[in-house]
Amino acid sequence: MGFAEYIKEIGRGPEGSRNLDEEAAYRLFAAMLDGGVPDLELGAILIGLRMKSESADELLGFYRALSERVHRLEMPRRDFRPVVIPTYNGARRQPNLLPLLALLLQRFGIPVLLHGTLDGHGRIGTAYILRELVIMPSVSLTQANEALQENGIAFVPTAVLCPGAAQLLALRGRLGLRNSAHTLVKLIDPFDGEALRLISVTHPDYMTKLREFLVATGYRALLMRATEGEAFANPKRRPQIELFDGGRAVVLFEAELGPIKSLPGLPEAIDAVSTAAWVQAALDGAVPLPHPIVNQLACCLFGVGYTEDMNQAKAIVAVESCSLAG
Repeated sequence: MGFAEYIKEIGRGPEGSRNLDEEAAYRLFAAMLDGGVPDLELGAILIGLRMKSESADELLGFYRALSERVHRLEMPRRDFRPVVIPTYNGARRQPNLLPLLALLLQRFGIPVLLHGTLDGHGRIGTAYILRELVIMPSVSLTQANEALQENGIAFVPTAVLCPGAAQLLALRGRLGLRNSAHTLVKLIDPFDGEALRLISVTHPDYMTKLREFLVATGYRALLMRATEGEAFANPKRRPQIELFDGGRAVVLFEAELGPIKSLPGLPEAIDAVSTAAWVQAALDGAVPLPHPIVNQLACCLFGVGYTEDMNQAKAIVAVESCSLAG
């Protein structure tokens, strides 16, 4: 199928467009990642997919092409499977507390790989906050492996893990819109499916699609509604958190409903310096940990095999929270 044929399938608008089957989607996204699609056709394809939205089969095909092009990292020599956290949005209205979750996991001896862009695109990106916490980006796979082994945490730019995906992400500046790559990179696992992925979504229709994706693939992941696009539980109101594994799903925490009972103490400003200082204060026990993030931490402990029982995970993080507060 030539590129014009793909465009005819996906570019006829919300009522006339047709979904690609998984194999066609795989071939198309492989060509896109390899730089094999001319600019004019690539722009038309990205806009067509944006208008139509990806189907479940297209996501499966796109992901297969992406996964083949993601550089692999060495499994950290630690007791628990790593947690992979995508970070591609940053903070716009409220503090970006993703670094807090990552550092809490590190404290439990769980390897943490964060991956994303270095540019916050006008928002407070996670990379900016990590830099204030003296966690610098790994500029090579070797550096990433060393950071995971020595420190149990690494931030790896997308361009290091998958240059083709980084090039598609960069087109946002030229087109003014996000594209399919922004969804696909949130599914990356450079550990050959051995990690626990934290996957968060903003739009309800993508929640349905990613549930179908995780059931079909059998990957282990925590799925929840994002906080401004980032994969940490909203500190003001916990979202539903689901664990997927082997094609099965279980709700570990239901979403909090009703009026907010009490607002947690959060950073007064959302800039990187203020957020990093508050995160360090929370780690030192000077300010209390937000309960939704404590809940998410328990889900992560259970998901990586730190405990065999979710209630035990809840008890462990409750003790940890109390010890910090004390």
